[in-house]
Amino acid sequence: MAGPLVVVYDRGAASAAEIAVGLGALGPVAFLVNPSDHTRRTGEVLRRLGDVVPLTVDREADLAAVRRLNPAAVLTFSEPMLPVTAWLADALGLPFHPIATTEMLTSKVRQRERLRLRGVDDVRSRPISSIDEWAAAREHVGLPAVVKPVYGQGSRNTYVVTDDAAAHRVLAPLLPAGRAATVVVEELLVGRSDGPYSDFVSVESYHGPHGLRHLAVTGKLPLAPPFREVGQFWPAAVTDAERQEILDLATRALTALDLGPGLTQTEIKLTGRGPRIIEVNGRLGGHINALARHCAGFDVVRLAGQLALGQPVTAPPVDQPGQVHFQYHTLAPVEPCELLSIGGAAEVRRLDGIDGFRAYTRVGDILDADVMTRHLDLLWGRCDRHADLAALLGEAQRRIRYEFRFRDGARRSSAADLQTEVPR
Repeated sequence: MAGPLVVVYDRGAASAAEIAVGLGALGPVAFLVNPSDHTRRTGEVLRRLGDVVPLTVDREADLAAVRRLNPAAVLTFSEPMLPVTAWLADALGLPFHPIATTEMLTSKVRQRERLRLRGVDDVRSRPISSIDEWAAAREHVGLPAVVKPVYGQGSRNTYVVTDDAAAHRVLAPLLPAGRAATVVVEELLVGRSDGPYSDFVSVESYHGPHGLRHLAVTGKLPLAPPFREVGQFWPAAVTDAERQEILDLATRALTALDLGPGLTQTEIKLTGRGPRIIEVNGRLGGHINALARHCAGFDVVRLAGQLALGQPVTAPPVDQPGQVHFQYHTLAPVEPCELLSIGGAAEVRRLDGIDGFRAYTRVGDILDADVMTRHLDLLWGRCDRHADLAALLGEAQRRIRYEFRFRDGARRSSAADLQTEVPR
C-alpha cells in the first residue's frame, strides 16, 4: 500500500494549510521539513497537519527516512527545496522534474544558456565572481544592466545599475574579496510604458502525462523599486493576439527545459520587441493557488499532487472570469524596524469590491532590512473592469495603516506610502 504524499517543506508559494487542504483528498501528507526560521515558527502547525520528518544535511539519511514512509509522491512548493526534491524523486523513481532540468530551473546562468542554445531568447547575460570582471560584463551586456544572484527568489539582491559607480556600490557587498560568490549581470529589458499596469506578466503552466498545458496569463500591478511585486490579477490586461504571443513564448521556453511532471511559472517582459523571457520558475507561483480558488474555485495545489502521483489531469484555463479578480500586498519597509501596530483592517473589509484582508505579520515582529519582496498582508477582491482597479486599490491603500519603530523613532505609514519607498 502506497504511503503519503511527501512535501519537502520550507517557506514557499503555498502555506502549510493550503498544502493540507489541497493534498488531503489525495491521501495522507507528510512534511519533510528544512530547518529554518520559518519552519521553526510553523512547526506546531505542521505537526497538526501531518507527519513531520526533519530534513538534514545527510542526503543518504534523508533518503532512508523517506523510503521508510513508502511515499506515493514527492513534491515541493518552495524554490530552495527544488534540488533536494528532484534528487529524492530520482532516487525513489517518482515523478518530478529531472535533476538536470531542476538545475536549469534554479540557476539563472544555466537557464539563460539553455534558452539561448535552443533559440528561445537571446537576453545578454554574464556571470561574474569578482568586481574585477565587471568591466568585461558591462561591455558584453551594456548599460543599464541588472545585477542579480545566480540562485534566488523574491527579488533578493536584485538591482539596476546605470554606471560603473553604481555597479561597484552594488557589487562590493555581493562579491567580497576572499569569499566564493557569483552574481549574474544581464541586460535590462525595457518594458513598454503604455498602460497603468506592470510591463510584465507571468504564465502559470503544468506538465503532465499529456504534455504541457497553460492555466493562466497573470497580469501584474506596477512594481515597487527595485523589482518588488505588490499584486496580480486575472484576466491580464492584454489583447487576444498578445496573449497568444505570450503563451507561444512560454511554450517554447518550457519545451527547451525538458520538464518532468510539475508546475511552472514563466515571467515574461512586455517590450517594444515583443515578449521576452525574464525567468522560468519550476514551481507554483506565489499566491496563485489563492487567486485560482477565489476566481475559479480551482485548487492548483491539488493539481500539483495529482501530477506528482502520475495521474492524468485536465485543467481548463482559469484566468477568464466575468470580473477582474485581484490580489494586493503591502510591502515591508526597506529599513530594519519593529512592527508596533496594524490599522484599517475593519475599514478596508467594508469597501465594496473587497472580499478579504489578512495580515501576515504580528505586532512585535522584527523586520530585517532587505530589498527582496516581503509582504505584510494580503488583500483580495474583484471589480467589473480593469479601469476600476486603480481607484479601488487606492481607496484600500489609504485605509491600511502600519506603525513601525525604526532606529530614529516611530513612524506611521499607509500601504500607499510603503509602496513608494526606494531602497538606499
